[in-house]
Parts: sequence; structure tokens; C-alpha cells
Amino acid sequence: MQLDDLDFADDLDLLLHTKQRMQEKTTSVAAPSAGLGLNIHKRKSKILKYNTAINNPITHDGEDLEDVKTFTYLGSIIDEYGGSDADVEARIGK
Repeated sequence: MQLDDLDFADDLDLLLHTKQRMQEKTTSVAAPSAGLGLNIHKRKSKILKYNTAINNPITHDGEDLEDVKTFTYLGSIIDEYGGSDADVEARIGK
């Protein structure tokens, strides 16, 4: 079994191995979500690329989604290197 998304309340994090699959999943999730009254908020949607040099953007409705170096999921910081250094440093600093 392969995990390809993390769901919590009205948040969805997609986990894919290729840019093509990420673009396909982003596109395919939009219509069923809209049918439930959930819309992809382009300014809140972020792309974190793990261990890759690919710079092509992921788009939604013709707009590029923002690339980020880190994001927080359920209180834990996840970074582009796959480590926990940023999370540990943030917790020690609190």
C-alpha cells in the first residue's frame, strides 16, 4: 500500500513521486471537492518539492501554485530535505 495523500478536516496534502502525477492528482481532486463545497484555494495551496531539481510549476486553473521550502502539517515542520531538523529547532526554540 502506498500513501498518496494526508487528510485532516478540510486540509489535503498530496504526496506524489513525479511532477506529472502531482499535476494529474491536483486536477483530478478539484471537481469532486467542488461537488462537496470544498474549493482549492490557490493562494493557500503550496508545493513542496522533495529532493529534486525540477523547477516546472504545478498549476491549478491556469495559475502556478507557490513553491515552498517547508510547510507545517499538524504542528510538525516538513522540509524539502525530508529531515526533521527544522521541526526540532523550532520546538527547542519555543
